[in-house]
Amino acid sequence: MQASRGIKKSSLQRIRKERLVVMAKAVKKNVAATAVLDKSNRYDELKAMLDERRRVILQEVQGRIRGVRAEGADRPHESQDPGETAEVDIQEDIEFALIQMKAETLNKINEALARLDEGRYGHCYECGDEIAEARLRALPFAVRCKDCEEEREVAIQRERTMARRGSSGFFDLSR
Repeated sequence: MQASRGIKKSSLQRIRKERLVVMAKAVKKNVAATAVLDKSNRYDELKAMLDERRRVILQEVQGRIRGVRAEGADRPHESQDPGETAEVDIQEDIEFALIQMKAETLNKINEALARLDEGRYGHCYECGDEIAEARLRALPFAVRCKDCEEEREVAIQRERTMARRGSSGFFDLSR
């Protein structure tokens, strides 16, 4: 009788272990499926955000270009005094600079969309870690995480400082 109880007890333990293994596998599959779903959702959200930003900026650029053209067509072709001409030139330069900045942002967003399609979007160029979603929402074409970008900016500032010192003659390292 004791022998049959021992067999039943070992059988129950074996069955429990098998159930735990099956449950663990199911949980692991569920976690993996959730991770794939989360990644898919993140992809869809980021793509929608980038597409929306691109649409808005494209509308702004097109609107500014139409505005500049309309102003040029409406402007009388009579001669202006030098002060008026200088003011108009400055305004045109500012408009052109704004259009150029928006166009550069548009290019960066297009590059970000290409990285998204290639599966490289949202990962830091420097360390390879995932870029925080809050950073991507604020700057959707970010290519570095916050820490790597800060390190890069410090290094650039250091180089500029060294270049200024070198050109000022205070620290002439060539001697």
